[in-house]
Amino acid sequence: MSENASNNNLIDPTLRTAQDRFIAAWGQMGSAWGISRTMAEVHALLYITGEPLCTDDVMDRLQISRGNASMSLRALQDWGIVTRTHKRGDRKEYFLTESDVWALFKAIARERKRRELDPVIASLFEIRDLTAKSTTSPEVKLHHERLDAMLDFFTAIDRLAQQVFEPDGIGLKTAVGKLDDPT
Repeated sequence: MSENASNNNLIDPTLRTAQDRFIAAWGQMGSAWGISRTMAEVHALLYITGEPLCTDDVMDRLQISRGNASMSLRALQDWGIVTRTHKRGDRKEYFLTESDVWALFKAIARERKRRELDPVIASLFEIRDLTAKSTTSPEVKLHHERLDAMLDFFTAIDRLAQQVFEPDGIGLKTAVGKLDDPT
């Protein structure tokens, strides 16, 4: 058991209860977003404790298997919201999550865009290409109009996402700040 895991037993009971409730709420929200509850709970644990934890710490605190902890930590790294770190004199790998909420949500949104929006846009273009050389029958014309309307919408959302979520874009915090600015 690591030093962090043994410190879990020393946490103020009220703080531990509050942390556990945050972890449960984040897990529930994560499953609503389409990621596993355990993956969301691992992320919540790393976020709310604010300290690097090793796989054993995660397993102990969340009462999950090593495989489940490892898979969740790997997936969170793939999403770009958890990084590996080491402690001097300790051979174990530790994990940290982004502490800046704006950067965290920007990374999550960017990953969701990549996994969800980008494939939809690609599919719509492929579907449009299937009938691109077809006759101009009323049915084909209606088909193209509807697909083009859908493509216009999704490409506009994609441009917005690039402006808000990409590294050289305006940023999520700036975009939200503009909502409060009447000018």
